[in-house]
Amino acid sequence: MEEKRYMSQRRHKRIIISGGGTGGHIFPAISIANALRKIDPETEILFVGAEGRMEMEKIPAAGYRIVGLPVAGLYRSLSLKNFSVLVKLLKSLTKAKKVIKEFEPDVVVGVGGYASGPVLRQAGKMGIPTLIQEQNSYAGVTNKLLAKRASVICVAYDGMGKYFPQDKIIKTGNPVRQNFDNLKNLEEEALSFFNLKKEFPVVLVLGGSLGAGSINNCMSENINKMRDSDCQWLWQTGKYYFENVKALVSKSFSENISVHGFINRMDYAYAAADIVISRAGAGTISELCLVGKPVILVPSPNVAEDHQTRNAEALSVRDAAMLIPDNQACKILLEEAIKLISDKTRRDLFSENILKMADKDADMRIAKEVLKLTEND
Repeated sequence: MEEKRYMSQRRHKRIIISGGGTGGHIFPAISIANALRKIDPETEILFVGAEGRMEMEKIPAAGYRIVGLPVAGLYRSLSLKNFSVLVKLLKSLTKAKKVIKEFEPDVVVGVGGYASGPVLRQAGKMGIPTLIQEQNSYAGVTNKLLAKRASVICVAYDGMGKYFPQDKIIKTGNPVRQNFDNLKNLEEEALSFFNLKKEFPVVLVLGGSLGAGSINNCMSENINKMRDSDCQWLWQTGKYYFENVKALVSKSFSENISVHGFINRMDYAYAAADIVISRAGAGTISELCLVGKPVILVPSPNVAEDHQTRNAEALSVRDAAMLIPDNQACKILLEEAIKLISDKTRRDLFSENILKMADKDADMRIAKEVLKLTEND
């Protein structure tokens, strides 16, 4: 028998947002929280993440409270370590239930990542309305299972009825970390922030918050070509690669390469950039469409159903971006980036077409769906 929850009388709405692991989950979650507060500044929001993961740092930095669960991901190969993962899952289910009882949320929102599973599962069992925010064109196993009890499923792509009950689906688009309408006015300030020169074009290299091995390896192997090019390189390596890359750049005396483990001021990074090299996660794609800069996409092969390639193809077939397969990156990525910098006609075409695919205000649309669930409660 399902538990029946007791909701005390109170004035303000309470929302739990669960998930994280990477910037691709964390920043959309923060955007949804900010939108909720914009609609109703008195809304009480609690984040639930995974202990030791990126959200435990980024969420408090954004001004929100977060509780961590000991949850972890399964190892793909047969391993005794998976026993400890199952133990952590059981502990996480217990802790998630305790957090929900203490906070008494009106709605629980899942944005993907390890913590979403235990929190949304327990909320569903306790009769609390849940909303899933599915970023990708391919739904993972966890969200498929959670969808059975979910009240609403917010998606960014058409055709998601093959994964979820059609009557629960609402197409909202993917929320991004902020508005990028003011980039042109920020350009001079941004160049100064990163100590870059106005006379030379800037290539922004992004591998995600944790880093992309093939992109970082490609750049590292061609460090002398980067140094000798007529470009400046603004390079976010991800935290796992930063120290090695920083040492390599220093050793190569590469004054035109600015290396960062993580860039907090992405508005500045986009404002400074003439072109962008990036992975093709769904949240990143949504953000790049709003930014409107020429993009070279290198989809990660290490994702379910190769969905990053599908994301990238949706742009490349419309001449809205260049797609370079991961296994070709080391051979042609640097050369293609330098060629694109020199081809203004192609850059303008990419910019014009990617802006046509921009989907604004997804965060507000999702926030409104969350608040509708509080009214139905």
